[in-house]
Amino acid sequence: MEACVSRQTIYNHYREKEILFTAVVEDVMDRANAMLFSTLSSFPDKPDRLEDELADFAVRLSANCLCNQDGKFLRKLVLSEGEHYPHLFEAWRRQGPAKIATALGMIFARLTRQGLLEIDDFDLAARQFLALVNADLQMATLFGGKPTEEELATAARNAARTFLKAYSSVRSPQETAVQEPA
Repeated sequence: MEACVSRQTIYNHYREKEILFTAVVEDVMDRANAMLFSTLSSFPDKPDRLEDELADFAVRLSANCLCNQDGKFLRKLVLSEGEHYPHLFEAWRRQGPAKIATALGMIFARLTRQGLLEIDDFDLAARQFLALVNADLQMATLFGGKPTEEELATAARNAARTFLKAYSSVRSPQETAVQEPA
């Protein structure tokens, strides 16, 4: 980021380094949240191919929010400076991961009302889905790498499939046959 002004001008405006740091983090979080809510709104209201649509959504979520420049910057910043600025970490948690989980939980609540999922705790299910999406991508993104489109698609498909094994209300014929008494 370049301010195109002198360092002294910046410090005259913000007075303290921590206030400037906070302003930068808030600006990046605002951009990241705008992209997040744009991505969340892309999930279909009435999906007809839930596994495919969940996987496609997970790819968009990873590419647009978790693996983009702002998302990587915020995670790196929290990891490196969280100990020095714990209140910033708390603000990031509330404005970042907690918002994602709450908004995603609302999508899962809607899918449950539609009879497509069986979920008791929507926030927990949202956090689990996000953890599944991140599971295959974590090592690559931890060190600043960028997953390929194929890696994003594979991680998303694995996450959607695993999530639906736990929460789908629609059972396959094989599952139904196993549950029926002989």
